[in-house]
Amino acid sequence: MALVTDTIQVSGIRCERCVNRLAVALRDQAGLESANANLMGVVTLAWDDDRTSRDTLLAAMSKAGFREIEPV
Repeated sequence: MALVTDTIQVSGIRCERCVNRLAVALRDQAGLESANANLMGVVTLAWDDDRTSRDTLLAAMSKAGFREIEPV
């Protein structure tokens, strides 16, 4: 198991309901070990790189309305 951790900034988080919606979007993702988000849109993900990928997790978040904000 290759555990990978990444912290990203996303748009679309404005309240606790948004954080809960993000949790639901990620809930059934195979290989996702943990996900933490705050109201500032900072999301920390940890996943098994053998079972899923960063792109797969970002796609699941995007489908729920949360998009990565590229660093400036």
